[in-house]
Amino acid sequence: MAVALLALVLIPSCGADTPKHPDDTNIRAFLDRYFSTWSAQDMEGYGACFDSQARILFVDKDGSVMTQGLTDFLHGQKLGHQQSSVPMVEKPLTKEIMGDGRVVQAKVTWLLTKGSSETRGTDYFTLKREGQGWKIVALVFNND
Repeated sequence: MAVALLALVLIPSCGADTPKHPDDTNIRAFLDRYFSTWSAQDMEGYGACFDSQARILFVDKDGSVMTQGLTDFLHGQKLGHQQSSVPMVEKPLTKEIMGDGRVVQAKVTWLLTKGSSETRGTDYFTLKREGQGWKIVALVFNND
């Protein structure tokens, strides 16, 4: 009987979600803006999501890593949109957020639609507090 009572007390805590970040709502809105500006081809708005010293890394399926500074990355994103024969739209599917008042890490799974083609991937963001908002200081991403 005592074991059963102990199990009833402990089981609910095993699956408990991580507590929400105090600025969870604003961080989620920031991440939504990141995806919506990219999808709208608003490279100025998209670029404003990043700190000027941000680094962007892509991890390929074979494990190789490509790294870029912000200027080169934004230029490549702009060219990608310009050279695409159909509009590209990227939507976040899930968001996991953790951190403190100065630095946050977020894992976001996404779906990229390009015509009838779909690609799924994951972005790993490191964000820093800037004023009342957030800026990306590092972005590591991969896709299927």
